[in-house]
Amino acid sequence: MAVDMELDGGGDGKGKAPPQISLSGLFLACMVAGGVQYGWALQLSLLTPYVQTLGIPHALTSVMWLCGPIAGLIVQPCVGLYSDKCTSSLGRRRPFILTGCIIICISVIVIGFSSDIGYALGDTTEDCKGPRYHAAAAFILGFWLLDFSNNTVQGPARALMADLSGRHGPSAANAIFCSWMALGNILGYSSGSTNDWHKWFPFLMTRACCEACANLKAAFLVAVVFLGLSTAVTMVFAREVALDPVAAAKRNEGEASGLLAVFKGMKNLPVGMPSVLIVTGLTWLSWFPFILFDTDWMGREIYHGRPDGSPAEVTAFQEGVRQGAFGLLLNSIVLGISSFLIEPMCRRLGARAVWVMSSAVVCVAMAAVSVLSAWSLGDFGGSVQDAARAPAEEGGVRASALALFVFLGLPFAVLCSVPFAVTAQLAASRGGGQGLCTGVLNISIVVPQMAIALGAGPWDELFGEGNIPAFAMASVFAAAAAAAGVVLLPKVSVRSVSMAGGH
Repeated sequence: MAVDMELDGGGDGKGKAPPQISLSGLFLACMVAGGVQYGWALQLSLLTPYVQTLGIPHALTSVMWLCGPIAGLIVQPCVGLYSDKCTSSLGRRRPFILTGCIIICISVIVIGFSSDIGYALGDTTEDCKGPRYHAAAAFILGFWLLDFSNNTVQGPARALMADLSGRHGPSAANAIFCSWMALGNILGYSSGSTNDWHKWFPFLMTRACCEACANLKAAFLVAVVFLGLSTAVTMVFAREVALDPVAAAKRNEGEASGLLAVFKGMKNLPVGMPSVLIVTGLTWLSWFPFILFDTDWMGREIYHGRPDGSPAEVTAFQEGVRQGAFGLLLNSIVLGISSFLIEPMCRRLGARAVWVMSSAVVCVAMAAVSVLSAWSLGDFGGSVQDAARAPAEEGGVRASALALFVFLGLPFAVLCSVPFAVTAQLAASRGGGQGLCTGVLNISIVVPQMAIALGAGPWDELFGEGNIPAFAMASVFAAAAAAAGVVLLPKVSVRSVSMAGGH
């Protein structure tokens, strides 16, 4: 049953007033979100297609993404809990952010140089031709390390914004976080859609690393530089109030540690939080097929290519991937603009109504993706070859696919802000625990990702290789999320920014 609540935001929940920070200072304190998202955008747009060139079949690529949800299931709640109790002179959140960002840089370098590492370990094929299993092993190692480190940063970064929001309120903080995510996405997807990195940095091409590999390598090296800069800015401007070690030790005396403490803390979640977790899980189930396979979908279903096919099919696939990255760039521009519209929409309509309408939009969009894919592949009559002989019709299909990327920008802004803002407000209503609540919310994100990672490949194979069945199921989950939101979500009345004081 829905619950009516009126909540404040901000504060650390430990009796201390949150640090007073200007809106511009809050914006700069959140810059690390843009740096992390830059690498995440490259990961989403390029890595699923690229790993298939190393010899990993399409049906197994979804399994590669399992580490993300596993890490999120374990790392984020534990990091959130320990960051709530951290007594470092740097503050509670910044030590975890700094450590995670250093590991991200290492993992990104391993991914970018995976072909060279594989060649040094014994791969015999050159110029990106044929399976390269040593390179694939190095790639997957870096990929999984990247997921663990991303989860180390994301939870504390979200909690940091809630801690520092003060008089600006959690909605403003989440809008800023969302805007940095959008900027990181724009830069990342721009890098992914560019095919000229190897021309600008020709020294990155080696016997084991062809043009496509050099493009990936350069994009990730730029990501390392941007992440380093954004981390430094966050460390400078995010001035936290350090916990008193003696008081913290007394308060934590006798408390459980590790995952046991996480599960114990889950029993004391704020009223309304279990409902938020259920709806969040259904919402992410509707998004993950598109998030994981959007560029692969463009390469296969829309551009009729294959990463392991004939030279013409490989070229078509790579062009589709680049166009998919361009579509994600457009999506991110809409995300950035929409992020500043979410707060006034929530004030006018309520967070629950905005969330439910967003899920309804995703339901329609995922159904449209399935229909468009079937149309492109000739399932409504004719064949792929027939479609290829009709340039005007094929152009219409590809333009419609890009339009869907744009169309999903607003609901993606809702996805990236409203659940976290509601969670921050619920946590503030019980006197803190932002890190734990944010980490627990992440469980309802990673469990759906595990389900999609394990089930999408076999589900698609059941109906024939491709991405259409997963998108059709996503539409069903979006409808379920909308229905559950109407029944379960707490009706949060967000106060005006001027009234949203700290504790």
